[in-house]
Amino acid sequence: MTANTYPTINDYLTALRHALQGADPALIQDALYDAEQHLRAELAARPQLAEAAAIVEIVNSYGAPDEVAAAYLETESRVQAAMATPRSVAAKAQSAGGAAADVGVLRRFFGVYGDVRSWTALFYCLLALFTGIFYFSFVTIGLTLSLGLSILIIGVPFFVAFIGSARLLALVEGRIVEAMTGERMPRRPVAPPSEPSFLQRVGMMLKDWRTWSTLAYEALMLPLGVVYFSVTITGLALGFGLLGAALAGGLQWLGLNIPGDMQVELGGLLSGEAANHPLMLLLYGVSGLIGVTLTMHMVRGIGRLHGMLAKRMLVRA
Repeated sequence: MTANTYPTINDYLTALRHALQGADPALIQDALYDAEQHLRAELAARPQLAEAAAIVEIVNSYGAPDEVAAAYLETESRVQAAMATPRSVAAKAQSAGGAAADVGVLRRFFGVYGDVRSWTALFYCLLALFTGIFYFSFVTIGLTLSLGLSILIIGVPFFVAFIGSARLLALVEGRIVEAMTGERMPRRPVAPPSEPSFLQRVGMMLKDWRTWSTLAYEALMLPLGVVYFSVTITGLALGFGLLGAALAGGLQWLGLNIPGDMQVELGGLLSGEAANHPLMLLLYGVSGLIGVTLTMHMVRGIGRLHGMLAKRMLVRA
């Protein structure tokens, strides 16, 4: 296609979106933002030309939509390859012919400790409680003040500033989600509406579903953060508690004196001697190790699911 095919910026952006069809939505949002900002800046620098004529010059230097799309896809593939985490145990065990080697169940089960995403997801599950409190407070206070100030002349500007701040927080949250879960998130914000009238821009923001999905996500982060934090802490506490009981009991059986009462009590289910028998201590240790490992698998799964939820609610399709 020639530059004459795109008489307006919106026509060019539509063609670029079509050229990127099937790509990651976050990549499409970044490409559209970059293209729109570049085209509008170059168009403003050519006030003596009509829009169609100016776009011809701009497109000739910036590139046709197909060319721009190909460049973004190539760059994205290189970036993703560079940022990829080490392969899993199963992937490393693949044979030269491409068939998966027989990786034992135990290697797959305990291989979670060698997956970087397990540790980053664990950190995110703990962090989500604090970010959730902040996001929820921001949304509730912002909406309350917006409604309260709506009868005043500063109500509309305040609401616009609040929505802009919410989108900025969503962009920051997206970067956190991408770093912690590996889910590709936008690195550019959504371009603001191009309508000349301020009220028209406000109307476009109100009609944009992403405005409300962003606010819903930030409000939803509080209950999700509570669940993530509680489940993670509970699982780790139980697992490490059993491991600690097994370690302390084993040291006492070896004749080492440990300050304090380190005897295990099972609420009357077993006598003190039976509850601290070496076989029971071994059972505690095995159960604790399994519990911690299951918790790591769980937080890794939570990270993947939350990454998909964040992309669904924060990225424009």
